[in-house]
Amino acid sequence: MDAREQKLVRYEVADHVATITLDRPQVRNALNFPAYAELENALKTAQGDIEVRCIVITGADPAFCSGDDVREIMAAPKREGPPPQPHVKHPPTPAAMAALECDKPMIAAVNGAAIGWGMELALYCDIRIASEKATFSEMFIKRGLICDVGGFYRLPAVVGPSKAAELLFTGEAIDAREALRIGLVGDVVAHEALMTRAGDIARKIAANPPLALRTMKEGLRRATYGEPRAIGSWAIENIRRLMGTEDHREGVAAFLEKRAPNFSGR
Repeated sequence: MDAREQKLVRYEVADHVATITLDRPQVRNALNFPAYAELENALKTAQGDIEVRCIVITGADPAFCSGDDVREIMAAPKREGPPPQPHVKHPPTPAAMAALECDKPMIAAVNGAAIGWGMELALYCDIRIASEKATFSEMFIKRGLICDVGGFYRLPAVVGPSKAAELLFTGEAIDAREALRIGLVGDVVAHEALMTRAGDIARKIAANPPLALRTMKEGLRRATYGEPRAIGSWAIENIRRLMGTEDHREGVAAFLEKRAPNFSGR
């Protein structure tokens, strides 16, 4: 991959470790469509590089990823086109599948807010390490939407069905210590020590035989999570449907206007 082509997501390789950094700090690393495409490209590049044995994903301070760029994705004028067709299969989010189908170990170094799709991105990783400044929220419900594949496919297996339901149904944020308590992250470290800690673990992983590592990851996926594509397609189909509702428009408007929403069930 030509690094000059990556403007919103930085990609670096050293010591058999690829570091992917979301780099839109002015909007807390919110993802617009070009950023989603660059993230997918970076993940596929790491997947295809025989020199890469482990991947670290992080964000440019002050956030890990604040989810979809509300102004560019949710509040953007909708293009005219044919109405949604019922029972049409939609492909899962490409960046999500690039992460979930990557056969190399992945570490999320969560340096700040991991909100909405940002929390999903952390869930796609095999290991999550949090800075003491990290926060987590599956806030989709507050925008009249549902989570992507990560919240359905990974979250219940990581924290248990009851705690997953609480996080998904309330959309409330939790801090790094609570994330550690419920098992969402494996470690919490001082903010300035985060990348050192992530790098240490990544290099330990990368020192092991690559074929065995990839087979180990596949075994964990099969035993713990199962197959993500069906739930991913279902999630996208329903996200598209819900984006046409009044409640979604109200949730976005309330966020932009910094007021409490008034949902109507329509």
